[in-house]
Amino acid sequence: MMRVWPRLSASTVVPWLVVVAAVGVSLSNAFVMPQTATSRVTTLSILQAETEPAQAEKTESANIQTKTLGLLTFDLDDTLYPIQPVIDEANAAFARAMEQYGFPDIQPDDIDKTGRLIREEISAAQGKEAGSVLTHTEVRTMAIRRTMEEIILERKLQETADDWATPVSDLTNIVVGHARKWAKTAVSESIVQAVLNAWEMERHHAAERHIFAGLIDVFKTIKQEHPNVIIGAVTDGRANPLFMTFTLAPFFDFCMSWEDDQGGRRKFFQELSSVEGNAELKWIYQAALDKYQELAAAQAALGAGDAPQAPIWVHVGDDLAYDVGGAAQCGAKTVLLELADRYGQTARHRFTDENQPSWSTTSRAELEKRRLLNAAAEEKVDKKLAFLSQIPEAINEILVEEE
Repeated sequence: MMRVWPRLSASTVVPWLVVVAAVGVSLSNAFVMPQTATSRVTTLSILQAETEPAQAEKTESANIQTKTLGLLTFDLDDTLYPIQPVIDEANAAFARAMEQYGFPDIQPDDIDKTGRLIREEISAAQGKEAGSVLTHTEVRTMAIRRTMEEIILERKLQETADDWATPVSDLTNIVVGHARKWAKTAVSESIVQAVLNAWEMERHHAAERHIFAGLIDVFKTIKQEHPNVIIGAVTDGRANPLFMTFTLAPFFDFCMSWEDDQGGRRKFFQELSSVEGNAELKWIYQAALDKYQELAAAQAALGAGDAPQAPIWVHVGDDLAYDVGGAAQCGAKTVLLELADRYGQTARHRFTDENQPSWSTTSRAELEKRRLLNAAAEEKVDKKLAFLSQIPEAINEILVEEE
């Protein structure tokens, strides 16, 4: 005889489905056999045992109070992108621009070699700090101008020798001196600036092309977890993330450059060159902190959220002396990026490798002083990371530790 099972109504099935889903039992096993009282007790005990640790973990997590991330600043070169290929491609743009304006046969690295020579000459003539205090932009501009002067001089000397039907080597020192004055006067400042602009523009384009893989996801995560954080850049050059419209610009609120305050920069390098070598980078980081306070006040006034109480400032960079030492002096928590080899960092290896990167114009004497600053900054590192993907977690750990 066929047995007919009673038809279950929706009101009967739905509660069972809710129970089944809640305890994680699959529908295929839910109706295999009815449970006895003993089996129901056993099952309940198991569920309680599995659920209680999770609930305890949630309660513990809820009880953890974290500080608010108010300001997050980043170094740029070798922190957000590798500096070596960026400089190489900018130098190639320099050579192309020089040719465009009538100065052919220029090698891309001529601008670095000439810049290094200019620093050495000025240091020898005016003292070590005089060469160091020059900004990257000043050295680059002087290198472009000198390269043009040398080419114009060579042309003028050859022209004069041809007019006099004599070899260039037979021209007198007086004639050569007049030709040098001609060359200096003949260089157009507008053309010098145009070549420099071409170099700087390509530097930003190259930085966007070579931005470290996964970096944009890192910034997205940070903004999701800390939506009201103000993000800035602190750099010793002319790079500016706000010019990198396809990659970094949407995440940054401001950029502070060493080159914006020549007085502070000069004081730092004078201190660095002193016997004691007690140089402080507090001035540039204080400027970044001042900018943050202005932006935070404006943000609160616009109703974007209450100004955080005792907000935490975290600075991320690859340089012990400049990033860690400098930022810590102004109260920032620091994250040092000593990235894995696959990232291609080169700047930090200047202090351990005998051969300097081709782009570096830093003198040996300055490097020795920097090594002392690096050693002093070691104890100020709050987090040291080998991978960019670790940045959000490191920031959150700092916020918890500060509580």
